[in-house]
Amino acid sequence: MSWKKVLLLALAVLLAIALVGCGGGSDDVVDTTDTTTEEEVSEGLRIAIVTSPSGVDDGSFNQNNYEGIQAFIKTHPESTVNAIRETDSAMAIPAVEAIVGDYDVIVTPGFQFSGITEIARANPDKYFILVDAFPADPDDPFGDPVEVDNIYAMQFAEQESGFFAGVAAALETKTGKVAFIGGAAYPAVVNYQFGFDSGVAYANKHFDTDAEVVEIASYAGTDVFDNAVGGNYVGAFDDEAGGKRVAEALLGEGADVLFVAAGGSGNGAFTAVKESQDAWVIGCDVDQFADGADGDRNIVLTSGLKVMDINVERQLNAIASGTFKGGNYTLQADTDSTGFVNTEGHHQLSEDTLEKLNALFEDVKSGAIVPAGQFTDFGSDDFVGL
Repeated sequence: MSWKKVLLLALAVLLAIALVGCGGGSDDVVDTTDTTTEEEVSEGLRIAIVTSPSGVDDGSFNQNNYEGIQAFIKTHPESTVNAIRETDSAMAIPAVEAIVGDYDVIVTPGFQFSGITEIARANPDKYFILVDAFPADPDDPFGDPVEVDNIYAMQFAEQESGFFAGVAAALETKTGKVAFIGGAAYPAVVNYQFGFDSGVAYANKHFDTDAEVVEIASYAGTDVFDNAVGGNYVGAFDDEAGGKRVAEALLGEGADVLFVAAGGSGNGAFTAVKESQDAWVIGCDVDQFADGADGDRNIVLTSGLKVMDINVERQLNAIASGTFKGGNYTLQADTDSTGFVNTEGHHQLSEDTLEKLNALFEDVKSGAIVPAGQFTDFGSDDFVGL
C-alpha cells in the first residue's frame, strides 16, 4: 500500500472518531461552489483558532499560528479573534462544527483537523486555514486528499528544518551524543525526527564529525499508522513532567544537544537542560531563544523553523482583500517557510557552524539536498545529496 493510502486510512480513522462525536455524518457530499469575491471585506473578520490541549500559549506550534492572526489584526483592528482550546484531541472536529456558524474564518492548526472537509463543504461562505494537514476525502479514504474551495491547507517540509538542526547538533556536541525529543509521533513531528537524523548523518560524512543519535527504547515512538519510528517521544504535547523525564533520561545517557519538537511538553525538556548546566537545546517551529534564558546564560543553540505565522497572515490578508484561493500547498525552503535561526543575538552557533548551515540552506533550497521525511522513498542513510 502506498504511503498516501496509508495516510488517508489514518485520516479516515480520525474522521470516523470525529463523526461519532458529532452524532454521525451524512453520506451525501455537499456540492461546493467558489464563494470568494474580488470585493474587499468591508467589516472586520470574526476569526477563531481551535487548538490542541496545549493551547495558543505553548511557546511553539499553536502560538506561532496565533501570532499570525495577531499580526493580521494589528493591521486590521476591526477584526477579532477567539482562541478555543479543545482539551480532547478526538473531539477536534466536533469542536469546529460547534462554532462554525459564529465566525468568518476558522484556523485549525494540527493533523487532527484533517477531517474538516465536510464541515467546510457544508459552509461554503466560511473560510478555513488548515495547518499541517490536507483535507481528507470522506468518500474515498484510500484516495488522494481533496482540495476544497474554502480551505487553504498548508503542510511543511519539516525534515528540512530538522536537517539543519541535526547538522548543528553534530557540529556543536562536546560529548558526541545528540538526541531528538518529540511530543506525539504525528507526521510533522516524525518529519522533524527523520530530518534530524539526516543532518547528523550528513555532518558525520562531510564534516568529519562522529555524532551518535541517542534513542532510548522505552521512549520510542509509534506513529498514527501504528508503525514504530524510533526517536524519543513524550506521548503528548501538554505533558511538561513527561518532557522533563525524557530529557533527563537522555542527558543521563550523555546527550548534550537535544532537538525538542514537543509543544508544551518541551517546556519540561528545557527545564531539565537548564538544571543540567552542561547541555544545549535546539528549539522547534519558532525562535525559542527567549525560552532558553537561564540567569546569565541561555541554553538555546538555535531553532529549527516552520514559518506558519507569516503564511497564516498571508491567507487572512487574501480573505480580507477578496483574493483568497483554496488549495493544498507544501511549503519549503524555496519560499523561506523552513529553515533555522541565524539572526545575531538569537543563536549561539560557532562561526564555522553558521557558515556551513548557511551554505547548506542554499543546497536545500535548490533541491541539491533533500533530507529524509516520514513519507520519502529514502531514509536518513541514503537521502538525496548525502
